[in-house]
Amino acid sequence: MKQVIIVRTNLKMSKGKIAAQVAHASIGSYKRADKQLRKIWEREGAKKVVLKVKDEMELIDLQKKVFEKNLPNFLVIDAGLTQLPSATITCLGIGPDEDKKIDELIKDLKLL
Repeated sequence: MKQVIIVRTNLKMSKGKIAAQVAHASIGSYKRADKQLRKIWEREGAKKVVLKVKDEMELIDLQKKVFEKNLPNFLVIDAGLTQLPSATITCLGIGPDEDKKIDELIKDLKLL
């Protein structure tokens, strides 16, 4: 079991901004996951992996595949109060769910 958060690198966010966006993605996706999956994931240590994509198009394409696989997910859209314009899509949380289901979709992505 794992959760994966995918971050856009073309936005040039500060480390603190990235941390906040990743947290939003993690919590948002967690809330959308099945209660039983969440319990198993928590019992196994709540594994999280943070990966990167180059731009919004790549992130949206990935989210379409996530929907096709019926995986819990959450797309973070920034409010625009600090570093980014309002409605900027920053990252995507996927899971928690089974490693195998998630790995099929993210196998070519690199760690942030």
